[in-house]
Amino acid sequence: MKNYLQLNSSLPIIIAHRGASGFRPEHTLASYELAIALNADYIEPDLVSTKDGILIARHENEISTTTNIAECPEFVDRQTTKLIDGKSVTGWFTEDFTLSEIKTLKAKERLPFRDRSFNNQFSIPTFQEIIDLVKLKSNEMGRSIGIYPETKHPTYFASIGLPLEKPLIEILHNNGYKSATDPIFIQSFETGNLQKLSQLTDLPLIQLLENFGQPFDLLMNGDRRTYKDLTTPPELAKIAKYATGIGPNKQMIIPVDSDGKLLSPTSLIADAHAAGLLVHPYTFRNENQYLAPDYNHNPEAEYEQFFSLGVDGVFSDFPDTALRGLRKF
Repeated sequence: MKNYLQLNSSLPIIIAHRGASGFRPEHTLASYELAIALNADYIEPDLVSTKDGILIARHENEISTTTNIAECPEFVDRQTTKLIDGKSVTGWFTEDFTLSEIKTLKAKERLPFRDRSFNNQFSIPTFQEIIDLVKLKSNEMGRSIGIYPETKHPTYFASIGLPLEKPLIEILHNNGYKSATDPIFIQSFETGNLQKLSQLTDLPLIQLLENFGQPFDLLMNGDRRTYKDLTTPPELAKIAKYATGIGPNKQMIIPVDSDGKLLSPTSLIADAHAAGLLVHPYTFRNENQYLAPDYNHNPEAEYEQFFSLGVDGVFSDFPDTALRGLRKF
């Protein structure tokens, strides 16, 4: 079932990817607040856990690239190496810090080609703080602002005794988000995580799909299905039993060749719609290195093409550009 914002609009939704992350350090209240000011329909927080089980917004549980933790001498002894989803990762991890310790850190811009003048100004928000911001701004602006949380590495967090599912649903239900028509989507790259969530809540779920590899939970269970396998009509029908839609990498809709030039669109949108699934591709960005040369350095042209193909929403680092593309469409 579509949720409130999709039910009340025939237009695709604009999902602010990690907030207005093209303008502010990602996953900060400043990034989310700017996204709301730029009229995004939804803001997207990636969620990981602290040592004391509090959900916070970070793209990864390893936080050396998005915070100033490497500059904090009191935490130098916390640097370690872990196996995260089968990959060896060295750094500092949220699950090794309490919320009070996390709150001493400041966010920084992850990408070297984006504005770094806001480094060390903003703290790391909890999921509750993000919900509070959304409720405040919804009241101030007189419009419904949605939240689109993603569970990060759910199999890993469960393996260390910090499962994400119940804390996530508890905080959403306690804040009044309970219905399939509420302005919420919960997303994950894992399948079992979403299936567990479907047993805990009526809130809409989105199966994320990458254009390579396979869901980590399937790998751990000896299931050889890849993300590409999950895009076949029979597998989409299975996804529809527990999810409201899919969030595919945009190249699963319009592939590119070895030179980055666009190829013919696939049937994924039509196949997903035939299964009753929404389609919210990711990630749209303004910088030229993310644009196919066919768009001639015009990011709005990319949005227009995807909207013309029938997507139901887009994840964008630049929600203002996405909105301009939608208006042109």
